[in-house]
Amino acid sequence: MKDKIVLITGANSGIGKAAALKFATEGYRVIMACRNMEISQAAHKEIIQASNNTNVHLMKVDVSSFDSIRTFCSEVEAQFPRVDILIHNAAYLNHGEKEYKLSPEHIELSFATNVFGPCLMTHLLADHLEKSQDPRILNACTTNIKNFFDPKRKIEFDNLRGEFKATRRYSAYKMYGDSKMAFLILTFQMAEQLKSRGIKVNALQINRVKLSKDTINKMNSFWKVLAMAQNITNPLPSGMADIYYSICTSDEFRDVTGQLINHKREIVQPSASEQGFAQFKNIFGSGTYPQYALDRDNADIIWHLSNELVYLAGP
Repeated sequence: MKDKIVLITGANSGIGKAAALKFATEGYRVIMACRNMEISQAAHKEIIQASNNTNVHLMKVDVSSFDSIRTFCSEVEAQFPRVDILIHNAAYLNHGEKEYKLSPEHIELSFATNVFGPCLMTHLLADHLEKSQDPRILNACTTNIKNFFDPKRKIEFDNLRGEFKATRRYSAYKMYGDSKMAFLILTFQMAEQLKSRGIKVNALQINRVKLSKDTINKMNSFWKVLAMAQNITNPLPSGMADIYYSICTSDEFRDVTGQLINHKREIVQPSASEQGFAQFKNIFGSGTYPQYALDRDNADIIWHLSNELVYLAGP
């Protein structure tokens, strides 16, 4: 696999780091796309040593910044003949954050990092992906989207630039969940748009994994205790990294596109009903996702916003 090139954002910790190690161990050329170089350099060295693979490249990018993404993608195109696999793993969730944070383009930071940044990167690297014989994109989603089984839950499309930051209470967890639902909706749209170019686009519904001490320490007392308790039985990030690898390399998913896949490597289906016992199964199971993700109005809004922002970001 020495000629296969995989690009992973947020590859310096957690599942991203475990995925970088997995691909490197399997002989892939790995591009670790990271924001914090101080942390990333240590992870980069560790992965090279553990995998005995020197074709692991560390490159700087801030996925919340359109300028940074443009510079990064230009460097990727200059240094590599193509990209075979693009994994949008980086995400923003600052536990305990109580104030709106905006990106350099004045987009709410969760949406800038988790939705529009990956959209722009995909747009800019599409030609490079098309050069691959089997191009695949994997978008990291989350079980947080299950909150949209609540019929009252909506994405705050009118507040993605912090328009109401003076009057609406900020919830890092709600904004994170909203952004991941938007990313799932965008996954379906990307898959349709890129199908004619042979590029497959899927999302992975990430289940619980062990959290780092730094992450847990950012939580308030109640959630910190709960996270510590769950961490006892939560699987290691390496298990989810194996699923990244399977979806992006196996023949099983070679022709699969426009799907949400769960931690059991099963294709998740839209819920048939969101009432009564069916709703109980939706919430506590892993086989369905909210009908909200297929709402045409939601899809049109997020697709329009992503195209508008990518267009404003320039060619």
